[in-house]
Amino acid sequence: MIKANDPKLKSWVEIPSDSDFSIQNIPFGIFKTDSLGPRAATAIGNKVLDLSVLQREGYFDGLNLPEEVFSNHVLNDFIGLGKETNRAVRNRISDLLEAGNEELRSDAKVCDLAFFEQSEVEMCMPVHVPNYTDFYSSEQHAYNVGCMFRDPANALMPNWKHLPVGYHGRASSIVVSGTPFHRPKGQTKADDAEMPSFNPCRLLDFELEMAFITGKENGLGNPVSTREAEEYIFGFVIFNDWSARDMQKWEYVPLGPFLAKNFASHISPWIVTMDALEPFRVPGPKQEPKVLPYLEYEGNYHFDLNLQVAIQPEGQDETVVTNSNFKYMYWNCLQQLAHHTVNGCNMQVGDMYASGTISGPTPEEYGSMLELAWRGTKPIALKGGGERKFIQDHDTVIMRGHAERNGVRVGFGEVRAKVLPAK
Repeated sequence: MIKANDPKLKSWVEIPSDSDFSIQNIPFGIFKTDSLGPRAATAIGNKVLDLSVLQREGYFDGLNLPEEVFSNHVLNDFIGLGKETNRAVRNRISDLLEAGNEELRSDAKVCDLAFFEQSEVEMCMPVHVPNYTDFYSSEQHAYNVGCMFRDPANALMPNWKHLPVGYHGRASSIVVSGTPFHRPKGQTKADDAEMPSFNPCRLLDFELEMAFITGKENGLGNPVSTREAEEYIFGFVIFNDWSARDMQKWEYVPLGPFLAKNFASHISPWIVTMDALEPFRVPGPKQEPKVLPYLEYEGNYHFDLNLQVAIQPEGQDETVVTNSNFKYMYWNCLQQLAHHTVNGCNMQVGDMYASGTISGPTPEEYGSMLELAWRGTKPIALKGGGERKFIQDHDTVIMRGHAERNGVRVGFGEVRAKVLPAK
């Protein structure tokens, strides 16, 4: 067992029972305040713990960390130290926060400098993202979309169960939770129109996804096998991959989405490590037909993570529109990374790989408005009155996710994003 995952651990820091940030979590992020620039932190209960202070005061001595690695404005250098070092740091933080350890607890000066209320800090992008790949790995989602735009008998494309379908997206427009964005504009074409028109997107949609971040480079020409892939994966974030459905419909043939997807994607600010998610692994679905040998894997690498999406119109209460689960994926992260690199593609530290929209088997578990409202034919009623077929200006979309087992809760916090009118 990974030491920091011990379900018996309790912290001397007060942790609300419904907190995503138990002592068994120890995620990593970047925060700043009005007086302090961006630096690395972990979350515990409602607190943020400044790791740069702990390093400066000698609490990580003996771990051979580069000087001021936690003072950087992104986590890439820390992540790139490798899983063994990342794990040692997480275990050390767990030790310092454990109920029976007085080492940090009794150091009033350092505690005063290092602890902040989460409500008093601003979370920043946790990593610089050199490259971004978006997969399409939920069978139910792919089936639903296929039914809408083709027919149920041919819902899945012929290649779908043979390889993890994906495409290269835009890394620069991935932003952290809380960043507002403007409704995109582009070309659309109505079915009965002779020519396309240029206008703001009318069918703006969220996509409920998870994304993993790589912490190790393979070098050009070196495939990563499913046996090796876990060593390359640092952790996960919740990922809202916004989609302009009407623009996508017109532009995606023959090369796929472009302006419909590159205007904004939002992530949760805390990266939950692969280590922290280890207790929540579950078996994946039986893959038929049998996959090619390079996609075979051993063990459980699907994750039982409860996922939720809510819509909050301006001035109203939020309405939860879906409750799904990451365990519903067909292709897992090991298979995605192995397929991505089998041709020799080189991974970089901080690269982000989104799962594709996560949809469960029932309509209440679908991961996009396209499916929930079924192309606008089944509008979703809102608590404060009104309805939604797609996302409107001034709506805020909120995504949440957590795993829970044996009395231990490990979560991601929120991904929150408000839609502003088109410029």
